[in-house]
Amino acid sequence: MVMKMLLFLFIVQPAVQDRDHKFLTQAIGEAYKGVECKDGGPFGAVVVRNDEVVACKKLNQIELSDCEIYASCEPCPMCFGAIHLSRIKRLVYGAKAEAAIAIGFDDFIADALRGTGFYQKANLEIKQADGTGAVIAEQVFEKTKEKFTLY
Repeated sequence: MVMKMLLFLFIVQPAVQDRDHKFLTQAIGEAYKGVECKDGGPFGAVVVRNDEVVACKKLNQIELSDCEIYASCEPCPMCFGAIHLSRIKRLVYGAKAEAAIAIGFDDFIADALRGTGFYQKANLEIKQADGTGAVIAEQVFEKTKEKFTLY
């Protein structure tokens, strides 16, 4: 039984990491698009349901408990509120809030998320992306900081 479980974890883990990387890369692409279109700062996200990027309008609902969200950065208070209220089951983010703070954005909620892998009230798993996903997500801030104005 233990061997079967270890074999299962060995096979499944890379698939989960590849899937996370795929959708995180799409979220990072949205961050670049937002800066290029002057549609905000270097932040992007995609909502995923059954391995497909979706939107509330497409689903015709605001409750997303069977969805995940991939975000280029730790969520700001507004985004975190939306994630919490929509009951999204999983958040995978790339860059830590410090990458945004380093170029002038302010995010006090990052401290609330530190030290836990699970937000108790929302039943939400919180995980920073592994490996290159986090690195390329942080690069979007440095590569685009000259293209937008803060307040």
